[in-house]
Amino acid sequence: MMTPRLRKFALTAHVTFSVGWLGAVAVFLALAVAGLTSRDAQSVQAAYLAGKLITWSVIVPLSLASLLTGLIQSLGTTWGLFRHYWVVVKLLLNVFATAVLFVHTQPIDHMARVAVQATLSSGDLGRMRIQLVVAAAAGLLVLLVTTALSVYKPRGVTRYGWRKQHEQGTVRSA
Repeated sequence: MMTPRLRKFALTAHVTFSVGWLGAVAVFLALAVAGLTSRDAQSVQAAYLAGKLITWSVIVPLSLASLLTGLIQSLGTTWGLFRHYWVVVKLLLNVFATAVLFVHTQPIDHMARVAVQATLSSGDLGRMRIQLVVAAAAGLLVLLVTTALSVYKPRGVTRYGWRKQHEQGTVRSA
């Protein structure tokens, strides 16, 4: 187990990276909406170039840092990784969101390349532009759910968690 000082440091890092990830995805969503709806070619180009930049230099590193610090937090504290359902769900959502992020870096990179090479009209690559908005909105929703799970910590101990609690209770009373 971590010392209280190390636990607080790890928790601060995890919250910082997670909230940063959420905020960066919100910014990306605003850029994707601007790229989809703007009539100004320079604004569209800037939106997709900025989207690529924020994806690779902010969102991807924050997603990986959030995942890593979440693992450290769960493994180094009494919460454990598989003891409580909310921790397991949070882990699965984080892994899922990170995997989906890496899949969506391809259309993000493609849109940035197209934006540099040509002036996009409102109808060009319409499905891909909508996909970026929908993916960002869905990602934001997933990150809001993980945030709510962290705050509310719904009750529910997994079988493994119950067994561990029972073993610790038995050891304490012996």
